[in-house]
Amino acid sequence: MAEYDYDVLVIGAGPGGYVAAIRAAQLGLKTACAESRETLGGTCLNVGCIPSKAMLHASEYFDAASNGAMADMGIEVSPKLNLDKMHAQRRDAVEGLTKGVAFLFKKNKVDWKNGHATFQDAHTVKVGDETVTAKNIIIATGSSVTPLPGVEVDNDGQVVVDSTGALELASVPKKMVVIGGGVIGLELGSVWRRLGAEVTVVEYLDALLPGMDGDVRKEAGKIFKKQGMELRLSTKVTGCTVKGKTATLTLEPAAGGDSEELEADCVLVSIGRRPNTDGLGLENIGLETNQRGQIEIDHDFRTKVDGVWAIGDVVPGPMLAHKAEDEGIACAENIAGQTGIVNHDLIPGVVYTWPEFAGVGLTQEEAIEKLGDKSKVKVGKFPMMANSRAKTNHEPEGFVKVIAEAETDRVLGVWAIASVAGTMIAQATQAMEFGATSEDIAYTCHAHPTHSEAIKEAAMAVQGKPIHV
Repeated sequence: MAEYDYDVLVIGAGPGGYVAAIRAAQLGLKTACAESRETLGGTCLNVGCIPSKAMLHASEYFDAASNGAMADMGIEVSPKLNLDKMHAQRRDAVEGLTKGVAFLFKKNKVDWKNGHATFQDAHTVKVGDETVTAKNIIIATGSSVTPLPGVEVDNDGQVVVDSTGALELASVPKKMVVIGGGVIGLELGSVWRRLGAEVTVVEYLDALLPGMDGDVRKEAGKIFKKQGMELRLSTKVTGCTVKGKTATLTLEPAAGGDSEELEADCVLVSIGRRPNTDGLGLENIGLETNQRGQIEIDHDFRTKVDGVWAIGDVVPGPMLAHKAEDEGIACAENIAGQTGIVNHDLIPGVVYTWPEFAGVGLTQEEAIEKLGDKSKVKVGKFPMMANSRAKTNHEPEGFVKVIAEAETDRVLGVWAIASVAGTMIAQATQAMEFGATSEDIAYTCHAHPTHSEAIKEAAMAVQGKPIHV
């Protein structure tokens, strides 16, 4: 029997990788994790989910103080922006959490191999100058920003930046153009709009937030316009030139037509992400990627190469940290001989703007397409302006939408726009995981006054019997 240095070697220490490593170690497997960054946590903890939320939260306070929301509640202040301190609290949050992961590695006896990993064969990986062997290897290398042809990112110059550069801007731009009306673009665009920038969002499609429910996308456009963002929908960017501290973009209608120019002192490129598979040496083990650059896996996260597994952003499915975490746990459990399962039909998605946008399951459009007939789908909606907690908190925007199968009443999807939609969606996800009907939710007692009562009322609306609207 072959002798290996480790039972499990995880390549990548992002949310999927570090969780997989810790779970494998908990299950009694000798585990190592290869990570090329100087800190653990991957994109999410270092330059993604966590630092962006720190800036979103801080900018919400500044916006509330400077634009009258606090004055409406009898709190009169004159805020002054200290951007250096705002960046410092962001970096402090990141440092604390990355150190926390390092502590968990030590606690669970996971060896961190600091360096870039490259396959030599299916059980041998070179990490920096060290060669490591493992019976099982999990690829969890995450994703990176998708480049836009004709628009060159230079984070150091701080004129044309990606999501990483947008977190480090040394001053508030006068005019920012966000290329891409998805989650990252709207979140980071929101940060700098609140802090004083004029923000224009350029989106190729005819609505924001691709993949979300149609009603949510339509409402998102109204909300961000009301907040002061200029939206250029059905528009593509064909080029960018930078002269000094000014970028000049060339725009065209998505369907074709005359071009125009748009100037800005900061351009954020946020058109999506792509899997990190280059430089892994996949060719050395005969593992190819699909047309989208992803590694194909089976239900248990096995690749076609025996002993090699893959999770997270490098495999098909939404590129979300919580999806990667769940896959990391399930993959480690499968390696240990247990049964690890992830229900990929119920991966919630959240946009952490103000208000938040969240959803799980099918959109109304997808439900109609799946069932083949509009009459087979029932929908209940409840506006947040009729929710007592939202009303008292001066948070009237948004709604909750419950989509159910007409014949069985089984809930197919839930979509929400609310200040705490990201927290609210967990209830819907758990209900759907247990096959709930709209009536199950409607007859579940909800605490009053809470935002979550809007989910109850939307479920009641599926049967045509909401109380407060």
